[in-house]
Amino acid sequence: MIIGIPQEIMDNEYRVALTSGGIETLVHAGHRVLVQQGAGVGSGFSDEDYQRGGATIVPDMATVYAESDMVVKVKEPQPSEYDLLRPDLILFTYLHLAAVEPLTRILMERQVTAIGYETVQREDGSLPLLTPMSEIAGRMAVQIGAHYLERPQGGRGILLGGVPGVRPGSVVIIGGGMVGANAAKIALGLGARVTVIDNNIDRLRFLDETLQGRLSTVASNRYNIAEAVRRAELLIGAVLIAGARAPVLVTEEMIASMAPGSVVIDVAVDQGGCIETVRLTTHSEPTYLVHDVVHYAVPNIPGAVPRTATYALSNVTLPYITKLADLGFAGAVADDPALRRGVNVYGGQVVIEGVAEAFGLEHTPLEQLLSE
Repeated sequence: MIIGIPQEIMDNEYRVALTSGGIETLVHAGHRVLVQQGAGVGSGFSDEDYQRGGATIVPDMATVYAESDMVVKVKEPQPSEYDLLRPDLILFTYLHLAAVEPLTRILMERQVTAIGYETVQREDGSLPLLTPMSEIAGRMAVQIGAHYLERPQGGRGILLGGVPGVRPGSVVIIGGGMVGANAAKIALGLGARVTVIDNNIDRLRFLDETLQGRLSTVASNRYNIAEAVRRAELLIGAVLIAGARAPVLVTEEMIASMAPGSVVIDVAVDQGGCIETVRLTTHSEPTYLVHDVVHYAVPNIPGAVPRTATYALSNVTLPYITKLADLGFAGAVADDPALRRGVNVYGGQVVIEGVAEAFGLEHTPLEQLLSE
């Protein structure tokens, strides 16, 4: 199979889909890998590194798309890439389609076989290709929040860890999954007062035990969320429903109750966001104010630490990329139920229920399409 690695073009996105070691693995298995010139530079991989791994360097993105059987990316295609999509192409990347209707419809129209990293799901419900980026985003959310709480950044002037005789800052995390757990770990390490809100009591019990009772855990309901948000100096949205749009749990009225200079970071923004006042921002222009509260809503947070993030991503995606290359799409999804659950669009049809529901589209099971 011919596998293409284009350069990412989202604002300040420096990750790349595979390391030079990952490419060497694919080439050794008999596949050809095309890498767009300069694609790995932001993550510290030169064209020469990729060539040593056996890759062919091509001059532009159009060549990658035109000559590849499967394009492997980090972020969803941007509008300037839409015209490069075609019916016989396998696209394997983070998609987050429930928040991007235009891309969903383009993938259907072009009959692209689109597999989302974030929806590859094991029997136990775990998301192996989303986990490492959730870990990074959760950890970074706290250090980003600490930065924007500084007065020169427009924040309230709070040191999250406090000092002797001064109360630590209050961090409230909505969602106790992978993002939330990692955010809680870092916030506790800084010495902050941490509250995690979730609707899964077993998950709250697990966090309480794992983090040795150093945080407060609160059952999710409107009243509890409103009370916690009112007291928060750093609010982190970390809600995820795999393959579906994030539910809005924090209202504008709740945000208005926060102290001026408090900070909101919605890590769920790539799935539409769980905070009503959130809109997409970029690394170039990361923040804005609503009710004098600093809002940060960058959808590609791990793109700021691309060396770490690229290695972490390649570690988990490479086995699935190899399987798709070795067995082809039909063989790979037949062999691996987790990969099969990751398929979002196939044959012009939406095959993942959450995306279909988000836009009022018909949902057609993949098994039905493959059997036709």
